[in-house]
Amino acid sequence: MRLSKQICFVLPLWICALCTWGMIVDPMSVDGQDVAVEGGFWKAGAAKVCITPEEPMWMSGYGSRDKPSEGKLTDLWVKALVLQDPQGREGVLLTMDLVGVDRVTAKRMCDRLQQDFGYERQQILLNTSHTHTGPVVGRNLGAMLNWRLQESDLKKIDDYADRLVNQVVEVVGEARRNKEKAILSWGSGNATFAVNRRTNVEATVPESRTAEALKGPCDHDVPVLAVRDEKGNLRSLLFGYACHSTVLSSYQWSGDYPGFAQMEIESLHPGCVALFWAGCGADQNPLPRRTEAHARHYGRRLADAVDSVLLTSKMKELKGELAFQYSEIDLPFDTIPGRESWLNETASKDPFVASRAKMLLKEIDEGRPLPTKYPYPVSAWKIGEIQWVALGGEVVVDFALRIKTEQRGKRTWVAGYSNDVMAYIPSRRVLTEGGYEGGGAMVYYGLPAPWGADVEERIVSEVTRQLRSLEGPSTPPSR
Repeated sequence: MRLSKQICFVLPLWICALCTWGMIVDPMSVDGQDVAVEGGFWKAGAAKVCITPEEPMWMSGYGSRDKPSEGKLTDLWVKALVLQDPQGREGVLLTMDLVGVDRVTAKRMCDRLQQDFGYERQQILLNTSHTHTGPVVGRNLGAMLNWRLQESDLKKIDDYADRLVNQVVEVVGEARRNKEKAILSWGSGNATFAVNRRTNVEATVPESRTAEALKGPCDHDVPVLAVRDEKGNLRSLLFGYACHSTVLSSYQWSGDYPGFAQMEIESLHPGCVALFWAGCGADQNPLPRRTEAHARHYGRRLADAVDSVLLTSKMKELKGELAFQYSEIDLPFDTIPGRESWLNETASKDPFVASRAKMLLKEIDEGRPLPTKYPYPVSAWKIGEIQWVALGGEVVVDFALRIKTEQRGKRTWVAGYSNDVMAYIPSRRVLTEGGYEGGGAMVYYGLPAPWGADVEERIVSEVTRQLRSLEGPSTPPSR
């Protein structure tokens, strides 16, 4: 009888202790969103939505195209990965099989995500694969295309952008609903099909590759982030590579080699959502190229590099927390020509030069001074011990190599084509050398001049500032 009384007295205390311990490891709800307290766990959810145009429309990436699309080789996708750290901070990454997203469309996407889900701008990261067999989006690469387009073409482009914004909201909502306890781990692989296109002649690349005589800087790293559920099942894979998506130039929709890589990974790992992010590959081409066989081949090679990380290397589990930085810095242009120069260029035999001149002359004549600078987006995320930098525009490889060197001893990933693809972003070296990446491509983006001489220093200084800030006090959990 005495023992029974002791059990009756101790048991409630034991149950109470268990309940208290359970409050430490399980999340609580704040405004309908799970927020974990100290001792909690990661959560993650992924989803994808098809964004292949429903009818023929103009494609982006190559100025030589003279008609709308004709069918598809593969579907195009927008994919979302939502990550929530043990403290309840949440971020969302969106990858898109598109050549780029312009500033206006990107802002529309972010405004909707804030309106519908409460995300602040720094909690959102947009990245495009830069496939050259995707549709025109918004006014991206306007001077390349405007001179060919009719009003009916522009309406299709605007309608597609409207639909894309809604699909972004849809896929994020689905990823949030799929959110579950997760184990995050990272590793790094290697793929060598990217070639510096400024220092190697395309026709001689096979011979030079055989002789190990390729020249110029490259970044062959393949960063990998694996998301598994509590049972160890692979739920999503995030991976990147620094190389142009320019294998294909046909009139069929396709995700190019990144699309084939994602398809291969998802085939090898049923139930997994594979997300590709483009690195600083503005001066890197997949060579040789131009055939579907090449695109599939490079896709398999990239998928094999990712799979090798999963199967043959020791991936390191991610601990810690999420933190975010986002800012738009003033990136000045070089000297901007006056009205008379633009008027002269409207008569150019080069249709792209004439197209840009007419666009800019219209701005001047309607009382809108040409911009002397651009609000350039720089973003940095901390995912546990991973530092992930995301830069806008078509960024040359020098930036990734420099940032990773200056952050030596820290695991740093560097993405390009993020948040707003407004132009090529040359390093000081490439800007001085000139050429297409150094300033010639500004014609196709409809910008009034090359970048100023300090473009590299301004961007790298902001990256350094953001990464230092991420080492400081943690930001509060998002609602």
